[in-house]
Amino acid sequence: MHPHDFLDIIKRIHCHIRDQVLATCEVSALEQLAAVTGHEGGDTIFAIDRVSEAVLLEQFAALGKHVPFRLVAEGLGESGIHDFPQGVSSDALQYVVIVDPIDGTRGLMYQKRAAWILTGVAPYRGTTPDLRDITIAVMTEIPLVKQHISDTLWAIKGEGAHAERYDRVRNTSVPLPIRPSQATTIRQGFGNIARFFPGERALLAAVDDMVVARMLGESPQGRALAFEDQYISTGGQLYELLMGHDRWLADVRPLLIAPHLRNGAQPMLCCHPYDVCTELIAREAGVIVCKANGAPLDAPLDVHSPVSWIAVANTHIAAALIPVLQAALTEHGLVLEEEDV
Repeated sequence: MHPHDFLDIIKRIHCHIRDQVLATCEVSALEQLAAVTGHEGGDTIFAIDRVSEAVLLEQFAALGKHVPFRLVAEGLGESGIHDFPQGVSSDALQYVVIVDPIDGTRGLMYQKRAAWILTGVAPYRGTTPDLRDITIAVMTEIPLVKQHISDTLWAIKGEGAHAERYDRVRNTSVPLPIRPSQATTIRQGFGNIARFFPGERALLAAVDDMVVARMLGESPQGRALAFEDQYISTGGQLYELLMGHDRWLADVRPLLIAPHLRNGAQPMLCCHPYDVCTELIAREAGVIVCKANGAPLDAPLDVHSPVSWIAVANTHIAAALIPVLQAALTEHGLVLEEEDV
């Protein structure tokens, strides 16, 4: 299948998921949407997730009539895998499609912030591909009920990043410029280390504070030199970078797994490959995306592998910030090589 044809199909599937989730949010109480229905694919599954998963399976089953592929997603059981068409031999598969039907469930189900549908497509060559193999990526915004605008961003490897803005009241779409920040400093800009959940926030905040202090010096009394925005959605975080709202972001929770377990705690919730499967769009737009050790993201396309990442709006800031962040992580006893964690 031609990449642009595949892209168009994925975009249509995203529209179906977005519209069905929005319709459900419009008629459901918050308590209904937030009911816990299970624990699969490395995360908690809420009632609102089941809505998107039903549409996901229906729509991708139709795609399976045209091309054999493996779907990897939350909500497909503990393995997170479903092959299409049903009964197809693994030798006949041509693609792996990894999807997060709702990235940012917690914010959306309480109508606090928009969520995102994320999809990455990689050729299947007999072994599980990783994030580096993704050649098509699409992310579509699921807006709050009170909002009428929904953005979609996409990329085909080597063809740049593109976006459009959909007005669901007028049922019209217009091109949307993508422009990551061209600032040369983090001063007076947004950026942060992700620390969404209780457990290790103090350590992550200490690293964050060290990075900003070393980049900008100590803040004068009564003034702030930089800001943060804890958007509980990896796709949403990448969007903020793509649109020039944030200058740097990092999610290094996997680096805390080993010390977390040594302290006798339960394994912590981390970013997974489906959360970051659209990082191709950011890279195609010029955003610097890498592992904590500076290497390209290379996690397998599954629902369990932990992923740490750093993303910076441009090369100028990246050259200054990434070494400082790496040093701060090391000084706080965190190992930069995920494979060693």
